Amino acid sequence: MFNDVCNKIAYTMCPLLGTGLEPSCYSRNADVGGTLIFQPAALVMYIISLGMAAIMIYHIKSKYTAVGRKEIVHFFYCYMLTIFIEFLLVSGIVGAANGAYPIMTAIHIGLINTTFWMLLVNGFVAFQWIEDGTPLSLWSLRISSLVVLALSIIIAFGTFQNWSFLDKNDPTVLFIVFFVFNGIILAIYVVSQVLLVFRTLDNRWPLGDLFFGVLFFVCGQIFVGVFSTSLCNAAKHYIDGMFFGVTFTLLSVMMVYKYWDSITKEDLEFVVPTNRMSLVDLQEPLMKDQKNTQYGSDAIRPNY
Repeated sequence: MFNDVCNKIAYTMCPLLGTGLEPSCYSRNADVGGTLIFQPAALVMYIISLGMAAIMIYHIKSKYTAVGRKEIVHFFYCYMLTIFIEFLLVSGIVGAANGAYPIMTAIHIGLINTTFWMLLVNGFVAFQWIEDGTPLSLWSLRISSLVVLALSIIIAFGTFQNWSFLDKNDPTVLFIVFFVFNGIILAIYVVSQVLLVFRTLDNRWPLGDLFFGVLFFVCGQIFVGVFSTSLCNAAKHYIDGMFFGVTFTLLSVMMVYKYWDSITKEDLEFVVPTNRMSLVDLQEPLMKDQKNTQYGSDAIRPNY
């Protein structure tokens, strides 16, 4: 089941399935200080992704009264952690021969599923069925995400170790968890947000952000699953589909932020002021202006 997938792109799980699945064409390695670094072009995009995620988190936290601010930050934190672990696995810093590789790969798969789940939960937070920012809302997100993370890790690691009905030579359950589960979640999220925009918003422009987010994600998957081998051969092994997959995934995540930003507005009445000028500092020049207007300046007042 993973044979065709792993024949085109080096997913982190591929070396642990079957007898060790490898792509037919992959990006050439780079020698850095005597250490081989895999996928150097994709690694640059991982670093850029981490930086962009940090910037988006900063801007989200600066919107003090925006709806779902605390919930959406969890999504971006999970995305950053996923990228960081993927960086370690893809680069070869934690190689497939390392004893920690199966564990970290299982955690990586779990974090991917959890990131999708957090996106879905944030989509429902926007409906305000539960007041956002409250302990009930935050802990519902956290506990449900931990359950998804734990189940995904158990299924992934169990597949690598041939636990019970889980078999690395026939990883049907892992395929469902990794591809089908996340595909269904993404479809539900998109449909729910389209309904949200049409039912509660007067502005339809957020649909554009949603559309481009889906478009970028689909393009990334097409580059990974369809064109990776041909791109790799055409580029003489300098890049493959993974570079474009990481790039388009970053663009889709950026559109998630743009969409969230477009459907949330701050209540400016309660925004914390950024300057430190006190009310007295504002009153003094106003009082002077009023006094000068009434009596004229000291330079022209008669001296009795």
